Amino acid sequence: MKKTILVGLNELNFEFIERYIEQGHLPNFKYIFDNFGYKETTSESEYKLLEPWIQWVTVHTGKTYEEHNVFRLGDIVHRPDLKQLWEIAEANGMSVGAISPFNAANRLENPVFFVPDPWTKTEASGDEFVKNVAEAVSQAVNDNAKGGLTMGSVLSILKTYLKVVPFAEYRDYLSLAAKIKSKVGVKAVILDKLLSDLFIYLWRKTQPDFSSLFLNTGAHIQHHYMFNSAAYEGDLKNPDWYCSSEQDPLLMILSEYDQFLGKVLKLDVRLIIATGLHQQPHKHKTFYWRLKKHTEFLEEIGLNYFSKVTPRMSRDFLVEFNTNELASQGAVLLESFKSLQDGTNIFTVDNRGKSLFVELTYPNEIGEGFTIVGDCTVEYFKQYVAFVAIKNGEHNGIGYFLDSEENKLPEQFELKKVFEHIVSTF
Repeated sequence: MKKTILVGLNELNFEFIERYIEQGHLPNFKYIFDNFGYKETTSESEYKLLEPWIQWVTVHTGKTYEEHNVFRLGDIVHRPDLKQLWEIAEANGMSVGAISPFNAANRLENPVFFVPDPWTKTEASGDEFVKNVAEAVSQAVNDNAKGGLTMGSVLSILKTYLKVVPFAEYRDYLSLAAKIKSKVGVKAVILDKLLSDLFIYLWRKTQPDFSSLFLNTGAHIQHHYMFNSAAYEGDLKNPDWYCSSEQDPLLMILSEYDQFLGKVLKLDVRLIIATGLHQQPHKHKTFYWRLKKHTEFLEEIGLNYFSKVTPRMSRDFLVEFNTNELASQGAVLLESFKSLQDGTNIFTVDNRGKSLFVELTYPNEIGEGFTIVGDCTVEYFKQYVAFVAIKNGEHNGIGYFLDSEENKLPEQFELKKVFEHIVSTF
């Protein structure tokens, strides 16, 4: 039986890939599409449930949201009752490995390698190098979310680069690094490229029976720069100060994915690709903001009774309390804030007992004199936030799936059946 590799290309639009192929790009995607085809998957009907940290739990467990009830990134660590693909493979006597599986907990007995995603608090597994890589990636991603990389993060990533990247590919990385200041999205592209090279390095070293790699930069770029894509056929455009019309960040990351898939095709494995969702063009001008001084802001508004605050992806952060009552009090306070200028809510809060999952959902521009009002007034709110992006893409429940060894699946099927299909290969 061939060894199986599951590649999660989060939220990618296969129709965009098809258009790039028509333009003469992405030869390995073309080979895969021509020879294996692909199917559509269907997901949740409520838009608020179309979040990748929900959909990938469905892929990993074979359960819909109604069945698994994992709503937040990181919640999976509190659900040992949910058996995931890797545990089932291991129980079947298979060796397993995973790089950055999204919202997945490491409950394995003896994986050959397991590098968690940067936001889920679960143990890394493998030799000392693998554990150091996991720490470096998490540190780098979360440092960058706070506004920049520390020297420690840079050095850790550099050590990984020197270990796993073939010398012949140094030029590719150096070419990307030279564009960091002039082109958008390059740091995220480099991270996914490095994760891909790490996966290939560890796979060749250990050759697990079932392994997975999750890549998220394509989703990030579609969300923020879809309007710059040569495959986008709509009328909206990003301002040049945000992303120059000469740039196509989506083609840049897809070209890196294409090179990675070319390497996988040479391994003589069963290749399975899933996207979970895809994205459709956003129709309104929407700004994304994130807090950059979480503790200082919470203390400024009088919310000084939390036990811990943890930044999550982009606009989100988690606030933990010692009691349910304090959490409820904090939720009421955060939900009270609105823009003085237009009356729009600033935060959306999900109360989960002793913790609050908070999203900074205010969608409009935040200028120098921007003031928010609630149980108190915060003038010059802009000092607490950083601009993230202009929303270009939004979630759509249709995803894509392909299996290099099986082309007889229905043209469209439920996302949760991806789990059943993969388990059947065990």
